[in-house]
Amino acid sequence: MEHSRVEAARDAGPQTAAGPQTAAGPETAAGPQTDRLRYLDVATRQIARGMDLDETLRELRRAAVPAFADAIVIHLHNPLPVGDEKSATPFVLQLHSIDIAPEAQNADWSRMPVLGSLLTCPDVTELAELLWAGRPTFGDEPGIAPAVAELLGPTASVPGTLPPGRRLIIAPLQGRHRVLGTVVLLRRPDRPAFTGDDLLVASQLATHTALGVQKAVMYGHEASVTDTLQRTMLPSSLPEPTGVRLASRYLPASKTAQVGGDWYDAIPLPGSRVALIVGDVMGHSMTSAAIMGQLRTIVQTLAGLDLPPDEVLHHLDEQAQRLGSEHIATCLYAIYDPISHRLLVANAGHPPAVLLHPDGHGEVLRVPPGAPIGVGGVAFESVEMPAPRGATLLLYTDGLVESRGTDVWTGIESLRAGLQASAHGLVSAPLEVLCDRVLDTLGPGDRDDDIALLTARFDGFPPDSVAYWFLEPHPLTAGRARRLTRRALRRWGLDSVLDSTELLVSEVVTNAVRFASRPVALRLLRTDVLRCEVADDSPQVPRMRHAAPGDEGGRGLFLVDQIARRWGARRLSTGKVVWFEQQIPEELRGGRPEAP
Repeated sequence: MEHSRVEAARDAGPQTAAGPQTAAGPETAAGPQTDRLRYLDVATRQIARGMDLDETLRELRRAAVPAFADAIVIHLHNPLPVGDEKSATPFVLQLHSIDIAPEAQNADWSRMPVLGSLLTCPDVTELAELLWAGRPTFGDEPGIAPAVAELLGPTASVPGTLPPGRRLIIAPLQGRHRVLGTVVLLRRPDRPAFTGDDLLVASQLATHTALGVQKAVMYGHEASVTDTLQRTMLPSSLPEPTGVRLASRYLPASKTAQVGGDWYDAIPLPGSRVALIVGDVMGHSMTSAAIMGQLRTIVQTLAGLDLPPDEVLHHLDEQAQRLGSEHIATCLYAIYDPISHRLLVANAGHPPAVLLHPDGHGEVLRVPPGAPIGVGGVAFESVEMPAPRGATLLLYTDGLVESRGTDVWTGIESLRAGLQASAHGLVSAPLEVLCDRVLDTLGPGDRDDDIALLTARFDGFPPDSVAYWFLEPHPLTAGRARRLTRRALRRWGLDSVLDSTELLVSEVVTNAVRFASRPVALRLLRTDVLRCEVADDSPQVPRMRHAAPGDEGGRGLFLVDQIARRWGARRLSTGKVVWFEQQIPEELRGGRPEAP
């Protein structure tokens, strides 16, 4: 349909614009007028079809040359103004494009200005006055010659190069309170001159082009703001938790206006665990990106409470409904424990994760899909599964597996099969390489949706670097905790931090025993630091106090704060955990566990 309109415009143009005007009767005159209106209808539709600046101006050139003119020269305001503010003066024009009809290639118009050349327009020149007036003008009008010379440069300066008579029109591109640019239309000397009706045609072409340019600028500005908004809400960097390596990619849709609400995150949790999240807010707009930012913030807050994945999604769903029932999102939330080598996953309508096993087998994780976030009233379910050392988990949004010609499940199976087929080169390859390989499977062509990709390789935690005990809460528990700690540190060769660690363990365990009603968990983890975690079932988080000189207690956390490298406390769904870290001498550090 659009192709036939272009052909109609090219066929109609010469009849409307080139045919000589006669004094014939109404029946004779009706033909050219009808052709002119038909040409304008097709041409303006073509111009309005453009979605961006280049496409809009390309459609103008296609409509104008050769149907209406033999050459067109387009200058644009540099930079193009955004909003309704009035253009400042003096302003600058930049030569954007030139198009010359094949029949006019032999004309002496070869000395046109260089594309991209700049032209400064003070507000007192003839050109500036013409642009501010906003009305098309013939090239032979009195006082127009200087403006023509500025716009066409060398071509206008050589006598005899410009077509004689009314074969040149300058049509300003005038927006609301703004000069957007100008269009120069030329005809060969052997073609009839422009008429007064052609001036109206040029006016309509310029008006619709100005509207298209203004739309493209605003559209591009909104897309740029949205893209910036989304990128600032994504993690600037990923954490480096012990026992897992992470890498990510984010690709916006091929069309800038298609920025949406895809996001990913990795959040360290107590006990050296890490939460892995990927989500997608439905829709493509600044609103989608803003909602994405709010949901990501909510997830970070919920992760800080150390809730299981199904409860995180439940509370996220409740909060999303408060943002508005029209906002729907999908989300997959997983928790990896490098000590138990287990993975706990819950899904809210999101494409399932893919696990590449160390032996090269690719597996689509079977997790109940649940309903999208924002639907409300739907229960979510957490599923626990093994996470073998050396396996790689891929979390992604539907833009990676879905396209116009491929449904989601076909794309997921294709992703799994592709990973499995290339497993010999990907199982041990750096995650950055794996991410690139996955994205390479997309192939050329425009993408209709954003893509967020988060990969995690499970290194696990060496069993000989973990010591774990459950201690009954009674007055002698602190003494037993000191003995167990001393035994573990001597086994690890950490005698240099034995005394200080034993003191801190005693203080933290004593505080836990005061409030615990169930066994207290004591865990020591050796990496490049020595980490001690004491968990109990009391939700009361301790706070550091400054004891008076005569007080018998109240100095425990003060000692921890003074001696430990770092310390902290966090509520759990079953109580709390208090932890501290001790610096290990460099020559004794265990470091990050090596990948298989």
